[in-house]
Amino acid sequence: MADGTTETNDGLSASSLQRLIDIGIALSAERDTNVLMETILLEAKSLANADGGTLYIRTDDNRLRFEIMRTDSLEIAMGGTTGKDINFPPLMLVDPKTGEENHKNVASAAALTGNSINIPDAYENDSFDFSGTKKFDEGTGYRSKSFLCVPLKNSQNEVIGVLQLLNAVDKSSGEVIAFGDDIQPLIEALASQAAVALDNQQLLEAQKKLLDSFIELIASAIDAKSPYTGGHCQRVPELTKMLANAAADQKDGPFKDFDLTDEEWYELHIAAWLHDCGKVTTPEYVVDKATKLETIYNRIHEIRNRFEVVKRDRVIEYQNKIIDGGDPETLKAELEEQLAKLDDDFAFIAESNVGGEFMAPDRIERVKEIAEIKWTRTLSDRLGLSYEELKRVEREPEPELPHEENLLADRYDHVIYREGTEPTAEDDNPWGFKLDVPEHKYNLGEIYNLCIARGTLTEEERFKINDHIVQTIIMLEALPFPKHLARVPEMAGGHHEKMDGTGYPKKLNKDHMSVPARIMAIADIFEALTAADRPYKAPKKLSDSVKIMSFMKKDAHIDDELFELFLTSGVYKEYAERFLMPEQLDEVDISQYLPKEEAEAGDD
Repeated sequence: MADGTTETNDGLSASSLQRLIDIGIALSAERDTNVLMETILLEAKSLANADGGTLYIRTDDNRLRFEIMRTDSLEIAMGGTTGKDINFPPLMLVDPKTGEENHKNVASAAALTGNSINIPDAYENDSFDFSGTKKFDEGTGYRSKSFLCVPLKNSQNEVIGVLQLLNAVDKSSGEVIAFGDDIQPLIEALASQAAVALDNQQLLEAQKKLLDSFIELIASAIDAKSPYTGGHCQRVPELTKMLANAAADQKDGPFKDFDLTDEEWYELHIAAWLHDCGKVTTPEYVVDKATKLETIYNRIHEIRNRFEVVKRDRVIEYQNKIIDGGDPETLKAELEEQLAKLDDDFAFIAESNVGGEFMAPDRIERVKEIAEIKWTRTLSDRLGLSYEELKRVEREPEPELPHEENLLADRYDHVIYREGTEPTAEDDNPWGFKLDVPEHKYNLGEIYNLCIARGTLTEEERFKINDHIVQTIIMLEALPFPKHLARVPEMAGGHHEKMDGTGYPKKLNKDHMSVPARIMAIADIFEALTAADRPYKAPKKLSDSVKIMSFMKKDAHIDDELFELFLTSGVYKEYAERFLMPEQLDEVDISQYLPKEEAEAGDD
């Protein structure tokens, strides 16, 4: 060419081609959608030397939404990173009443036809309705002249938006001119690159939105599964982010170098929402076990019926003795004494079943004494059983009927064995679990359960409930997380670990845990202490919850530095004001839980 530049076969100069390549690289690298769309418009304006431009995005309901607007001479900059909303209504592609396509507007026509539209002068064009443009010009003194509308098509050849440029400016004279035949293919090439980049970004955002929604769905389902979890899975992420923000804001101290990138914040968000996902494997009847004899139902009803049988046996014995000539008054007194004792024994068993009293040795001994009372069964206990139940009772031969049995028993069929190789029971499991695994999966023995010292759970049931964190880690490590989410299993799976290495399930200590994992441990405990939606406990006051956590800090169960930050930053109070009931909110003197020098500095 005469000016010294070379030209490609399609008419693009080498410099323009290089510019397109550079823009394409920049577009493909951008992850912020607002910046991406803004870059598309600004680069198109620059290439075409246009005074103004608008980027429209096609919506799911078949409209063109204003995303970015620029007009340099009028100093108009809206949408994108400007923070200024565009209040213009979207352009209708199809009339909702008639179903007719809108070819009157130049941008909508470009979207509907999929073709570029180049208009040298809007005032001399009667193919499209420019009445709105002319009205705008009247109000501003502007003169809208040349238009170039280019559809953005994705890899499926679907129009996802429209790039509209306004008023090409001659570089030498400064006059508004038409968009030349040499510029249009350049803008179309840019639009093609932009559409791919924008479509990819929209697909990524759609996938991210789907992932977020699915994760929140799982958490909500876990919370809804049992009244004992309440809104735990939804509140822990909030508290986790609050404490993580407080750590990131520190300019000195142990967390002065702690910071998270945007991707790391998202990683923490995912981990917090999934920290209890393993609870989907925990049986409800274990989580919700309200009495010692409860499984799918409360077995106290079975025992009550046995007591009723024994009482009737005593009445029958009394009547038979009278028939045989015994003294009625003496026998009546004996019967009343026996029935009163049986009533008292059952009341004791029923009280023990609730689990409100500590089972001291004398109470355990009484349970075992009551268990020795005999009753007679005349019907087979092997009829009407499920396959699994039948397998258990057939471990031993059926006794002859009628059969005398103890009123309470730890029978062989009450024991449920561990079947197969469970990952948690392996010494060399690939997850690094270090667990003390009970011999049996469950033990439903009546005496065994009634003699639980505190609460209602057996060792096996506590193990099963704690197993949710094991399952969380197994489930999360099985997912193909991308590199920027690779630490999700570690963050989510560490909230039952303790700083002294006595935690669960890997017995990690502070040095083996990331700061986010330690943060989540505090969030998990504080939410559980302050939760007001747990039917098995009254909600604790704020001061009581902080006091309990201070003991956990002294015992090296939670991170001491993070606990101090939790208090000094005011996160504990901010969370309480958002999520606790008014009656839980009381004054907390945090100075008693801080190192002496920090408490004195606070007083100053």
